[in-house]
Amino acid sequence: MSVINQVMGKNSSFIQVPFLNLMANIEERAGSVLIRLGGNTQEYATMVDELPNGNALAKEDSGTKATTETPAVLYTKDLFYIAGNISTMVNVKWFVGIPFNDSANWRLAIAENAQEVLGDNLLAMQAGNEPDLYARHEKRPSGYTFYDYFGEVGDLIQHIDANDRIPVKNNLLAPSLATGDWFPEDIWNIGFLEAYIDRLWAITMEHYPTNNCFAQFGVGSPQDPQANFPNFLTHTAGIDLIQIYLNTSRIAAEAGKPFIMFETNTASCGGFPGISDSYGAALWALDYGMQMAYSNFTYAMLHVGGQNVYYNPFTAPPTNQTAFNQWTIGAVYYSTLIMAELFGKSNTSRIVDLWGNAGNVYTPSYAVYENDVLSKVALFNYVDDPTGGSDLTVGISVPGAGVPNTIRVKYLEASSVSVKTNITWAGQTFGNKYEVDGRLRGELNVTTIQCDRTANVCQVPVKAPGFALVFMEDDEAISIGQATQTFATTARTRSHNTATVDQQVLATSNGHSGKDRALNGIGSTSVGSVSAATRLRLLRGVLTVVVGMVGAFVLLIMR
Repeated sequence: MSVINQVMGKNSSFIQVPFLNLMANIEERAGSVLIRLGGNTQEYATMVDELPNGNALAKEDSGTKATTETPAVLYTKDLFYIAGNISTMVNVKWFVGIPFNDSANWRLAIAENAQEVLGDNLLAMQAGNEPDLYARHEKRPSGYTFYDYFGEVGDLIQHIDANDRIPVKNNLLAPSLATGDWFPEDIWNIGFLEAYIDRLWAITMEHYPTNNCFAQFGVGSPQDPQANFPNFLTHTAGIDLIQIYLNTSRIAAEAGKPFIMFETNTASCGGFPGISDSYGAALWALDYGMQMAYSNFTYAMLHVGGQNVYYNPFTAPPTNQTAFNQWTIGAVYYSTLIMAELFGKSNTSRIVDLWGNAGNVYTPSYAVYENDVLSKVALFNYVDDPTGGSDLTVGISVPGAGVPNTIRVKYLEASSVSVKTNITWAGQTFGNKYEVDGRLRGELNVTTIQCDRTANVCQVPVKAPGFALVFMEDDEAISIGQATQTFATTARTRSHNTATVDQQVLATSNGHSGKDRALNGIGSTSVGSVSAATRLRLLRGVLTVVVGMVGAFVLLIMR
């Protein structure tokens, strides 16, 4: 929650354009995007009437002893207008978190104002964030147990029932365990669902595969990223992660409730350098996401943090670099994009872990069915071998129906599992560090493969390392590259060194003198070097693209 101003925008009038473009690319594939405004910071979040400089959000010391030294967030009502304005441009639905640090004095302003401003775009509200860690992080007394949490949720419900400004009273998310000091069954065995099932929108959990908190906060054990990397490059990684939730998955399905992995990523406390931002992490996130879907998770949400976080799907540049640097894409954003294509918009998808290649954990595969018809096949190769000796040729056969004449394939490609740059999806890329404006670049490259219908087989090559998404039938996602809807800045705070140039004029130009530049209102590329240069003026209602201006200085004005 504390990085909303960096990622989404300063206030409801200044929205981050790269963020809109990134969300539009997911929307184009999935139909909508789900975003959580919350995390550890929600527990201390306090609403105020206004903040300096028109900001909708600010931070101050919370005094917490939690591992991540979580700040307190001060926010204004404009926070919800930021979210609401985003939803008018991209089909985004929202989750918020009710502050849980003081159950004797519930602060329900976040629930009141989120419901008032966001309306149907607000899906649900979280009741407690990792309550099984409250005692360890000194947010509760040392004897705090799941019985205490059970009682606090009941007390929260009573306060919601008595509050006329919270008209929707059955959209809570719980218990959101980190599965650290408690297990899900500790909650289920005391009758939590029986007591509150009618008040829950979904059942939620939060979990990371490992803990790298020692690196930043000196808590836990030191971790060697190089030693940990192989643990992410195997099919068993995702399988092992979801084992503790299989019973809860069954319970959620029987109760008719969505089951959400409400927060996850490669490692708690920001991830690992060299792992969390690598192509290998993208493969891991894809495999983990598909394994969760196979195990009846409804949604999964990747955590987004600040500048010191390695696992971010996307990161805005530091504030003092926004005049000349753009955003940075994280490898796992490609995973999110591909998952959106994999499941699409039909809401009929079912996924099966095929355990192909004799169950080889380094070459997993999945099949996706739409309306009980094979639609797509996902093929992985975790092996890192630049010689080509570990490249695969995977034979796909369809019993009964047979294979089609041709199939189409999109590849997620990089030269090694350890690289962080030059990652492409179907031939396109968002760019490397400080190059991203949220739009895919390059020509869409979809491979067509002829199948042998007599032998009932389609042969699909997969490089080592590599990932292939095979389309077994016509699908809208085959032709999707960059989203058709894009956003550009409509205001800027610095105009020098950002002039736009007509490309046809540039191609035939032999340059201009300083006098010519002054007469034509172009000015100089160096401040003050041409005294006759005229000031560039931004007109209301004119959509202007400014190359190289992002972050706090690329602004979308909402009217």
